[in-house]
Formats: sequence, structure tokens, C-alpha cells
Amino acid sequence: MASSMRKVRVGAVVRTNQDKTAIVEMVWKQRHRLYRKQMRRVARFYVHDPLNQCELGDTVRIEETRRISKNKHWRLMAILERKLVADVRPIDLETDVGQEMTQPRILAAEVRAEAAVAGETAESTEEPESEAPEETIEEPEAEEPEGDDGQESEAADEPDEQEEKE
Repeated sequence: MASSMRKVRVGAVVRTNQDKTAIVEMVWKQRHRLYRKQMRRVARFYVHDPLNQCELGDTVRIEETRRISKNKHWRLMAILERKLVADVRPIDLETDVGQEMTQPRILAAEVRAEAAVAGETAESTEEPESEAPEETIEEPEAEEPEGDDGQESEAADEPDEQEEKE
């Protein structure tokens, strides 16, 4: 075929898994004849890349050529633009992201539950210590009723109740 009659296309490399072959997509928009809505049209070309130069995401120029294999009848002319694409699968991203990013409410609930458990264990360890001083405090209070203020003894009991609630 004469070189002047060969078709030339520009597209993006979407796959390079095969040896000496790259798959290039060319995307264009076309208006529907009846509904007049824009439709996205995609053409995929199997391109002969003898040096395996293409990388995922590159913008390339390809040219029609003789049939090289069953599906491959385009060859790579030039790499117009290199595009850096991360070599990470979506599942890898999910495992790298901490739980605070993906499930903040669940993490906050777990922190509150741990704090509550830690608070209960702290109270259980403090209760035997606080009981002994209360007994010593109660003995002097028993001696104080000789005074006229019975309100002070009630006020002294209230802070202990507040400590138990915490």
C-alpha cells in the first residue's frame, strides 16, 4: 500500500502486557442522528511495538500497515507524550490507607469503647484505695456532728459521688 494512502491515528496506550504489542485507544465524540446526544466512541488498535517502547498512558502516533498477526495491522510511528501512571492496583491503595481515612466513625467508636474500658479498670483499681480514705474521713465526720452545721457533711459526701460517676 502506498504510504500516502495509509491511515494515521493518534491515541493513548491502554495496555502493554504482550510482547512487542501495545493496545492503543482512540476516543472521539459523535452526535446521535435521532436524539442529538453526544456519544463517546472508542476504537482499539493492536499496534506493533518492536522495541517495547510504549508505556501505559503514553500518547502515540500509529500508522496502518500490512497485517502482522490476526488483529495487529498498525505500527508505532512515534511517542508524542509520555504520561506517568502509578503502577498500583486499587486494592493496594485500600490496604495502604489507614482506617482513620476509610472508616472514621467506626474508629472513633472503638476509641470511645477503649477509653470506657480503661476508665472502668482505672476505677476498679482506685476503688479499694478510695474506700480506705473514705472510712478515715467518715470517722472524723462522726465526731463533727457536735457542731451546728449538718450541711458541711452533706457537701463532703457529694464530691465522692461525683468521683464515682467519673
